[in-house]
Amino acid sequence: MKLSKKAKAFVSWSGGKDCCLAMHKARDAEPLVLLNMATEDAGRSMTHGLSSTALRLQSDCIGLPLIQQTTTWNTYERNFKDIAGRLKQEGIEAGIFGDIDLEEHRTWIERVCADIGIEPMFPLWQKDRSSLLEELISSGFKAIVVTAKMDMISERYLGRPIDTSFVEYVKEIAIDINGENGEYHTFVIDGPLFKKKIEIAKGQIIYKDSYMFYDMVELITKKKEITANE
Repeated sequence: MKLSKKAKAFVSWSGGKDCCLAMHKARDAEPLVLLNMATEDAGRSMTHGLSSTALRLQSDCIGLPLIQQTTTWNTYERNFKDIAGRLKQEGIEAGIFGDIDLEEHRTWIERVCADIGIEPMFPLWQKDRSSLLEELISSGFKAIVVTAKMDMISERYLGRPIDTSFVEYVKEIAIDINGENGEYHTFVIDGPLFKKKIEIAKGQIIYKDSYMFYDMVELITKKKEITANE
């Protein structure tokens, strides 16, 4: 499919580090909307379990609308095609995805996008994992750990930022450095995409099954300081 120089695009949005970095690196696209697949009650995202309140706060800080399509896992593909197809009718040409190297998921994305005439973009595809985390940090993104497997990640990292000390830690414990196997998930609170930043006024740790969750009970937004480079 031949695209315009700057393809109008949706961003497949989880609220975490990979979708943010993918959007940041998608030079050939003009992101217009954040697309998130949500639980049937529209309370949380399907993949990362983040609250809709938190995702909508991100949307406000970035300045792009958030569309949440409710679904179940059994109806996921049909509902994804439905909402992406409607965006296609409104002029969206492409979708930006934060996948790194899971071939099975990329194959699924390419198939469903082909069915509705959307061009999938993978700005992070097969990039070095360590380099991606380093780029995330050096670019100014502030992501915190919000979910972690109890038997893999220490509780002390819940609610803490993805920084050089965290990178050193995950290298030492020899897990997937980007959490691609579900070792941990993140929530981005600031970065070059953000016009305002998010601060966590109150948080608590919740334990469920084999996971720990950092429940962001109270979130607020603040104006960003203007630097000489901005």
